[in-house]
Amino acid sequence: MKAGGEVHVIGAGLAGLSAAVRLAEAGICVTVYEAAPNAGGRCRSFYDKRLDRIIDNGNHLVLSGNFSVMHYLDTIGAENELKGPTRAEFPFVDIGDNLFWTVRPDRGAIPWSIFKGERRVPGTSISDYFSVWRLFRASPLNTVSDCLATEGAMWHHFWRPIIVSALNTNPASASATLLWNMLRETFGKGEAACRPLIAKHGLSQSFVDPALAYLSGKGCKVRFNQRIREISSVGHNVTAIEGTETVEIGKKDTVILAVPPVPAEQLVPDLLVPNAFQTIVNGHFRILGELPETSLIGIVGGTAEWLFVRGDIVSVTISAASKLSGKSETEIADSMWADIRLVFGIDVSRRGPCRIIKEKRATFEQTPEQVARRPTTMMGCANMFLAGDWTNTGLPATLEGAVRSGIAAANCALNHMEMSEAS
Repeated sequence: MKAGGEVHVIGAGLAGLSAAVRLAEAGICVTVYEAAPNAGGRCRSFYDKRLDRIIDNGNHLVLSGNFSVMHYLDTIGAENELKGPTRAEFPFVDIGDNLFWTVRPDRGAIPWSIFKGERRVPGTSISDYFSVWRLFRASPLNTVSDCLATEGAMWHHFWRPIIVSALNTNPASASATLLWNMLRETFGKGEAACRPLIAKHGLSQSFVDPALAYLSGKGCKVRFNQRIREISSVGHNVTAIEGTETVEIGKKDTVILAVPPVPAEQLVPDLLVPNAFQTIVNGHFRILGELPETSLIGIVGGTAEWLFVRGDIVSVTISAASKLSGKSETEIADSMWADIRLVFGIDVSRRGPCRIIKEKRATFEQTPEQVARRPTTMMGCANMFLAGDWTNTGLPATLEGAVRSGIAAANCALNHMEMSEAS
């Protein structure tokens, strides 16, 4: 390790892990404190006795243009832990109309294929595609409905399923600028930047376990079951963090707060954070018999938005599901199964055990009002920085946003330590 101070990372979710990995890569001494007995936060896997399988606590899709995620995986030696089609393609099915199609982005940034009817989303015209430029002109106050028509084939067959899954918010009231920023980095760069990827074996095996091994190999410490209950400060400098014991923060030390917004606000009372949240409901079904060789399918006209397939497990995701979360697990499972049965053409005899997981605060509600409450990485303390997909990354609250926030916080910590060393 380099001489100098130490960085204390509070939270071992993906934001905290990416911050710790970036610092360890730079040769900095890092200690990570995690309240739970395991790392990963909302990005982790676990063994489910009912299914007798390893499943994820939530379904996450990565796009090949998510450069922060790709760099993170490359650093921790997990660059081969994602799978997906060799070219960008997004299969969809409209259950109500029994209509199947696949969205295949062009190789270049200019979507020449929209001039070919067979390449367009069913029921759309060339003019429907030009409306995307209204997002480019959107202000931070604009919602998606201010920029795009929320009726018609383009909305129902493309925009709505993409927006609700990317922003986990009612698509019409979601932030137009967040949507544009996501599109600009992925679909806006052509096929090579929007290939869909999912974890081969599980989120922990792809994003968490390799990171913990990397940190251990660099001599960093990760302390589980260590809830930080208070952060003490004098003026604009953090002086101590207090959990099961008090840890003094020296003049050359730095703190990165990488916890969800509610505990962050409790630790830093004057901090303005998003205060409205949306639910994601995930279902995992073990299917008896073979399944088609596919990774994901978008659903229109059903309960689900996306089906993910890994081995004999079909995982179902329903975003912006606050109303649905009040239903019983049996009701939710039966609705999800109806979608699975229709998509794959299988009968009830192939339905194995299932597990329903409700993440009631999966993300903050990504409306313009809530986006305005996102704090910056540098939140007023000279030696403490924020990380988390809810901070002001300019992106939706996704894995890419979480990793990017951790890297940004780590870079701020490095700058602070360099200035402290020089003074």
